[in-house]
Amino acid sequence: MKIKELILLKESEDKVEFKEASGGNVSYNGGAKVDISKRRRCILGYITAFANEGGGYLVFGIKESAPHIVVGSRQSENATGELESNIYRDTGIRVKTEELFDANGKRVLVIKIPSRPIGRIFKFEDVPLMRIGEELKPMSDAQYLKIIQEQEPDFSEKICEGLSIDDLADEAIRKMQEAYSKKQNNVQFLTLTKEQVLNDLDLVVDNKVTNAAVILLGKEDVIRKKIPQASIMLEYRKEEGKITFDQRHSFTGPFFLETDKLWETINLRNGSFPIQEGPFIFNIPYFNNEVIREAINNAVAHRNYSLASETVIKQYDSRLDIISPGGFPIGVTLENLISISSTPRNRLLTDVLQKTGIVERSGQGIDKIYYQTLKEGKSEPDYSKSDDFQVELHLSAIIEDKAFALFIESVQSELNDDEKLSVQEIIHLNNIRKDTRSFIPDKKVIKQLLSRELIEQRGKTKGTYYVLSKAYYEFSDEKGKYSKTSWDKDQAFMVILQHLKKFEKAKMQDFVDLFQGRLSRKQVRSIVNKLVENKELKKSGTGKGTYYDIGENYIKSMEVISKALELGFQQMENNGE
Repeated sequence: MKIKELILLKESEDKVEFKEASGGNVSYNGGAKVDISKRRRCILGYITAFANEGGGYLVFGIKESAPHIVVGSRQSENATGELESNIYRDTGIRVKTEELFDANGKRVLVIKIPSRPIGRIFKFEDVPLMRIGEELKPMSDAQYLKIIQEQEPDFSEKICEGLSIDDLADEAIRKMQEAYSKKQNNVQFLTLTKEQVLNDLDLVVDNKVTNAAVILLGKEDVIRKKIPQASIMLEYRKEEGKITFDQRHSFTGPFFLETDKLWETINLRNGSFPIQEGPFIFNIPYFNNEVIREAINNAVAHRNYSLASETVIKQYDSRLDIISPGGFPIGVTLENLISISSTPRNRLLTDVLQKTGIVERSGQGIDKIYYQTLKEGKSEPDYSKSDDFQVELHLSAIIEDKAFALFIESVQSELNDDEKLSVQEIIHLNNIRKDTRSFIPDKKVIKQLLSRELIEQRGKTKGTYYVLSKAYYEFSDEKGKYSKTSWDKDQAFMVILQHLKKFEKAKMQDFVDLFQGRLSRKQVRSIVNKLVENKELKKSGTGKGTYYDIGENYIKSMEVISKALELGFQQMENNGE
């Protein structure tokens, strides 16, 4: 937007807030101001309010009162990138900044604020704000309730005005028809006219073409004109830190024709890792065909088409990122990503892709991505960079643990199709392998893995933990580590006892050193705590002065044994033996 256009905007109608800020004096977060109304009139306060009201512009360097005269501003001068980063860190809102200069060189800073996602409310200092006149006020309860009860409209089922069936590509329709016939095992479907096919799948309603039909089947020039954001950009960079791409491919045709072209282009730079161990000989590709296709299909099916951005795929030699506009559908979070069965954002489009076998039914596509990635010994799919405005998936090409891939392959090769490991079982095995501290195991899954003899239990009660079975350590050629995990309390106590007999008392670090290379600090601490609880060891002192010596229960047991031996010898003497 140009300065001459900015100064004509009206604050309420065009959702813009002008600030002179000639010296760059608008507070970022309210600073030390005590008055609540004044604290809110800061950069974060305005951004929060604008996002809640559908987006807008925060402008520095133009007089607030009409006529809006350019005065210039030093607000965030030479630090606009840092400003964007800080706003995202503190609010989760992805703003865009732009610096404009008038004919006299006076600087104007514009912060473009996006609309909140459907059903989402942003807060400043735990208060949802809205603009009322020149003030930033708390949102009313009625408005708050209305927003959180919102449901996302189905963009894909809306009619794309001004189009007819002739604007759809016959080749794409035929491919969809064949896919549906195969998936549904319905040969008769191949004999239907294209008009009947489109009507049966609700892609055309009363001779009017839906957005879903355009995205999936539209001619390339029609898509460019009507729904340009449906295009997919594939960028290749040799080095991950490189900003500019080495090559860029644009896929702007109907998705039923572009999906194979996308994979073929990605596969041009694909390679594989040969795996050979005993009877197991197979290759693990850098980028798994099934994983990449599923991830792209999900991006197309679940993205927010009301946003102007296209889906972007960034391919590197060792990683592939897929970035799609719009956050997760309502109800989906990073925490429940695998377990929840969500309502699709684009129900009609997703329904067609499911019926034709392009995507799995709701919730299963993510399962497949996790399943295939982890069983290849790679790090788990990374969605952690996702937020309310975009979903970002990072897939690594690097095999993190070859032994784990062999372990899973050996297990699966011995199982019938109906007995194969589930995605949850593989996720549990992977977290047990990594000893992920934050992972909360599912009791039912743990029970299944124990019954399959794929994991072993160590410790008891609160000290219970699990390790992979012996087979994994054989593949990893780390049999010593397996033996290390097999130590129990009684074995450890005998080693500790011998140490205390020599030195009388010891600190926790002495015990850790004692089992160096055999037990971790966590395992040693767990064993020592259990021995203290059973009074086989005695704990004295606090903090760094804590030490341990032989406990009363052990002393008593030794006294009993000593007394028994004494009585035994006495009996032997009485019997003349």
